[in-house]
Amino acid sequence: MIRVLYEDNHLLCVEKPVNVPVMEDASKDTDLLTMCRQYLKEKYNKPGNVYLGLVHRLDRPVGGVMVFAKTSKAASRLSEAVRTKKLKKEYYAVLDGIPEESSGTLTDYLVKDHRTNTVRTAGAEEGKKSVLHYETAAVKNHMALVHILLETGRSHQIRVQFASRGLPLVCDQRYHPHPSKGQIALYAYKLTFPHPVKKEIITVTGTVPDTYPWSQFEVNYDNS
Repeated sequence: MIRVLYEDNHLLCVEKPVNVPVMEDASKDTDLLTMCRQYLKEKYNKPGNVYLGLVHRLDRPVGGVMVFAKTSKAASRLSEAVRTKKLKKEYYAVLDGIPEESSGTLTDYLVKDHRTNTVRTAGAEEGKKSVLHYETAAVKNHMALVHILLETGRSHQIRVQFASRGLPLVCDQRYHPHPSKGQIALYAYKLTFPHPVKKEIITVTGTVPDTYPWSQFEVNYDNS
């Protein structure tokens, strides 16, 4: 059962569970898009196919807040908000290590290898510019809880940018050289965007898991 965070005639905001693909992939596991369509079909007793527009994504192992469009007009306007950076994505992550600077901006050029589904840093002539802003919220046991505001939304961006600086995310099975068992410590906890029809600013917030390593920290959502 999906957790609905916000819904009206134009939007459906839900919490994506960890390890659930956003859309169908080679695994053929049940995906979030299908789950949300089924939810709408059952709730409103709709016959046939249900329209639901996908405007952004999360990596499969990452949980958090996502917004879907219930109409093609909403999908077009939300996609434009993504392109113009009016849809703001905020994350919490737990790093294996402590950044030298308590806050800052990371800028890299990233390249994705689609054969291996991995991302690496590269030169400006080869990669896509990737920018994020972070602030250290708490430190404990050689780990740092960081609040992240994404400026660009590249595949695996947060994971690669921190890992390339010797600060891999805790339990990141792909980019941590010696990962602990468990779910990657990355959570998309807040989306802020202009409503595609009403134009008012919508903010949708989720809560980080209560499992390790999140359980080591007290997350202050009010100050993020």
